[in-house]
Amino acid sequence: MALKLLALGDIHLGRRPGSLPADGDPRRLGPSEAWRRAVEAALEASVHAVVLAGDVVEREDDFFEAYRALAAGVERLVGAGIAVVAVAGNHDGKVLPRLADEIGALRLLGRGERWESCLLEGGAERVRLWGWSMAGPLCQTHPLEGVSFPLGEELTLGLLHTDRDGSGPYAPTSTGELEGSGLDGWLLGHIHRPDPLVPPRPMGYLGSLCGLDRSETGPRGPWLVVVDGGRVTAVDHWVLAPLRWERLELDLTGLTEVGALREALLGELRRFDRSLAGFRLPEAVGVQVLFRGRSALPSSALAGLAERGEIVHEGKAGTAYFVASLDVAVEPLLDLRRWAGRVDPPGLLARRLLALDGEGPERDRLVAVAREVLEAVDGDERWARLEPLGLDGAGLREELRRQGLALLEALAAQEGEEG
Repeated sequence: MALKLLALGDIHLGRRPGSLPADGDPRRLGPSEAWRRAVEAALEASVHAVVLAGDVVEREDDFFEAYRALAAGVERLVGAGIAVVAVAGNHDGKVLPRLADEIGALRLLGRGERWESCLLEGGAERVRLWGWSMAGPLCQTHPLEGVSFPLGEELTLGLLHTDRDGSGPYAPTSTGELEGSGLDGWLLGHIHRPDPLVPPRPMGYLGSLCGLDRSETGPRGPWLVVVDGGRVTAVDHWVLAPLRWERLELDLTGLTEVGALREALLGELRRFDRSLAGFRLPEAVGVQVLFRGRSALPSSALAGLAERGEIVHEGKAGTAYFVASLDVAVEPLLDLRRWAGRVDPPGLLARRLLALDGEGPERDRLVAVAREVLEAVDGDERWARLEPLGLDGAGLREELRRQGLALLEALAAQEGEEG
């Protein structure tokens, strides 16, 4: 008989997902519900152990909320004979040990930033699990530096919250250290985008249990690791997060009416919904819509197609599709060369847009001036909490074009012209 291990990445109990629809319940769509679903899946599959790779809790202030959710899940798992083992990460280095002391049945490995192991057994298989826990939000210690693991006959796996190939204060390790450790696989926490984990030696990030914000797109959920004959024979991603984020690009070239645009958007959502699969379907999908192409439709009509948070489609299983963001990168149908022949501000704008489309010193000058202005803004401490501006040449040039075309389109509309 095989041993079945369910591995969970960053849960972040206590965190509320943002950009939800108006009637969206954060408790029904967030980490607590994802954890509940994972517990149900573990019970249904009769796994032998559930392991948590750190950042189980968002922050110290979430102790009581995390305690309720975590204790309820651990109690059900342990009551069914399923071991629950965890390591602490940078978010819960202080609070997770306290929770483990309160819950009791939750086994925390590696307190005090030291390596510790436990033996997991199931069927005819045995797995030695090594873990190391962070003790606070910052950790410059290299967990694998100078470490030699005693290896026995049983399969050996590592459980660690780490900044792989990083140099920051989050328990950094290197790919070389992980691969050269002698262990048969590593289940990692910290980075929220999951790696492709494959047998017989899975090694990488489990990813967040559910998408915590709209940047965390794609399928999310725990990983089932199957050990048979002393080796990992299967690693399956159980997609079961209650909330999913997706990016959708829609080419508007040839569309002339807003009604046709709505139909095109619904068509794309229906196609995606038909392709949606997983261990359990999400209750909601937040869609980041990007309009591309060339169109005579005014930017104001495109931007006003739907409100942020508005539910725009209901899927086959009742999944609610809502607009998380709506961005317009559509080029208006403007004859730039005709506009460039004018001796006025719109003409000057058109000439600069043509320069950005080409090559030469004028294009480089425009990009350099824009970079100088934006660097001053980017370095202002008032905006330190915002995402940094992309100031690379190609990206900056494209953004200048997009903003310039939108401005020229507005000027054309004021004059009652279409091209």
